[in-house]
Amino acid sequence: MSAAKVLLLIIICAFLEGASLIKPSVSAGESDATLQREIAAVEASVDRNEMAAYASATAVAPGAPGRLAALGKVIFFDKNLSVNRNTACAFCHMPQTGFQGDIEVINKNGVDQPGSVRTRFSARKPPSAAYAALAPPLYYRASSDDFVGGNFWDLRATGRRLRNPAASQAQGSPLNPTEMANREPACVVRRLSQARYRQVFEDVLGPLAFQIHWPADVDALCAVPNSNPSTRIGSEVPGPNQTPYVVKLTPADRSRVTQTFDAMAIAIATFEASPDVSAFSSKFDAYLAGKAKLSAPEQHGLALFNGNGRCIKCHEDEKGDRKPLFTDQTTSNLGVPKNPAMSYYLQTKPDRYGYAADPEGQAFIDKGVGDFLRSPEDVDPAWRPHAASFDGKVRVATVRNVDQRPSPGFVKAYGHNGYFKSLKEIVHFYNTRDTLPRCAAGSPGEKTTCWPAPEVAVNLNKTCCDLGLTDRDENDIVAFMKTLTDGWTSVAPTPATESR
Repeated sequence: MSAAKVLLLIIICAFLEGASLIKPSVSAGESDATLQREIAAVEASVDRNEMAAYASATAVAPGAPGRLAALGKVIFFDKNLSVNRNTACAFCHMPQTGFQGDIEVINKNGVDQPGSVRTRFSARKPPSAAYAALAPPLYYRASSDDFVGGNFWDLRATGRRLRNPAASQAQGSPLNPTEMANREPACVVRRLSQARYRQVFEDVLGPLAFQIHWPADVDALCAVPNSNPSTRIGSEVPGPNQTPYVVKLTPADRSRVTQTFDAMAIAIATFEASPDVSAFSSKFDAYLAGKAKLSAPEQHGLALFNGNGRCIKCHEDEKGDRKPLFTDQTTSNLGVPKNPAMSYYLQTKPDRYGYAADPEGQAFIDKGVGDFLRSPEDVDPAWRPHAASFDGKVRVATVRNVDQRPSPGFVKAYGHNGYFKSLKEIVHFYNTRDTLPRCAAGSPGEKTTCWPAPEVAVNLNKTCCDLGLTDRDENDIVAFMKTLTDGWTSVAPTPATESR
């Protein structure tokens, strides 16, 4: 990793603790202004979206089919549900980037987003919330020796209890120490009970949702971040063995908290499954409906996607499917190199709350699904023997909205660790992983004429990565993937919700 990248990560952490910022190669004022402006812009966009969602939710008639999704949208944009009241679900899943991270200076480097405790960073790039709600609950398919369904990169949001992986994911992030960092579900429900949309919540999900006898110290207890020892993967729905209950409640009140926490998660998942998030409104969808024509490069890219590019092997586009998801809902290890620029690796020492996310630093190896299967989380005991066979594998993400961005030059990142900074880079990797020589991270030809070794060298996907594609072929596959951006019109695509 270059000295500039290391320094940038250090100064980001320093800034987020309130210190002055000094960005490499530019003036201190410009560097400080850039990061502050981007974080402030995301927070302001979240606030505007929350206000608009609240207005829309109150206008939906009681009993109307869309009211649960409308409530879920308000919750999705509510920053007050995080421990420091600064991080909504949307902070890491912004509409204008395909419901992924929208802080460009971070996308360009480490890609892992800061949590509600701004000096804490997650171990991976935020997965897209778009179309994730259409995944089935996680199960093991013996015929292909694979796991199918679930959410999060490592599938830990299994959906086995609520029968909805997106709902499981909506319960994991509010409690994850590196994300919204609430100490336990009661803290989230307490914040919901204080929300301005409380009446909407009760109208939609029942008048008893917040009939809970709160102890006098609940707000003080819930103002402290969750700093329980990291399991490396966060949690789906932490129980007493992983995240102790700190709010003292009667059994009846604890049961009510569980019911309301579940209802919140279902509302968010319903919003994520709605056309606001999973719209099927791309140029390719119009093409399937006979309402648009693909350009010659796009048409060639589609043929390659389904043919010599072998993308179809995992990113399914089943013939005759009018709404293909472009994922087979399974897992794969593509042999992606480690991203040494991730801020996660800097969290080696306990912070002021005693929490150290990554004591191993750069020595940590992310084993993906394998780490989940051997973890103390919600794992079926019958799945644990498969852990070694899934080291390095992560969820096959949909390629829908991979190019959605607030402006043409905005930098997005790709792969579970954000190693790739353009669609061209990741397509080139698929094409040449097994043909170009190995090189160290930071070498002059990296990502063009050579690749670093895989972070996890076992269980590699063998359906790629010696494809023999030309440079034009790579570009045409990129051109096709750009047709999967939602909000397409005959003139130009428009974001599903406001742009910055």
